[in-house]
Amino acid sequence: MKTNDLILQTATKITVFIILAYSLNLFFAGHNTPGGGFIGGLISAAAIVLFLLAFDMKTVKKALPFDFKKVAALGLLIAALTGMGSFLFDVPFLSHTFGYFDLPIFGETELATAVLFDTGVYLVVVGVTLTIIQTIGEDDD
Repeated sequence: MKTNDLILQTATKITVFIILAYSLNLFFAGHNTPGGGFIGGLISAAAIVLFLLAFDMKTVKKALPFDFKKVAALGLLIAALTGMGSFLFDVPFLSHTFGYFDLPIFGETELATAVLFDTGVYLVVVGVTLTIIQTIGEDDD
């Protein structure tokens, strides 16, 4: 029997937005300060788990129609290709480089290859964590 959890669902909608915003902040701050793809991915997965607790599995699958195994595989591919990209420039595996670019809206901005690797790690962590949670939480119906 499903109960009407209107207060929990309303609070979750607001809280998930705040948690995901903080997760992105940690993700982008990761190559200069503590944070990065791993902790950003864990916090994003925690936000989606909160979403799963407040709503049923069908609602979450409708809102997030992703196969999280494929998300993890895509993240692993991105991380591996980022590491192997260093071979094109004859530098050691996973070498990091950065540059300053003048972007139209943001002005002078640092762009680093670490963000690409962190993107892969982020996707792997979110994909694996949510695959495990969904596998544990699935009904046998």
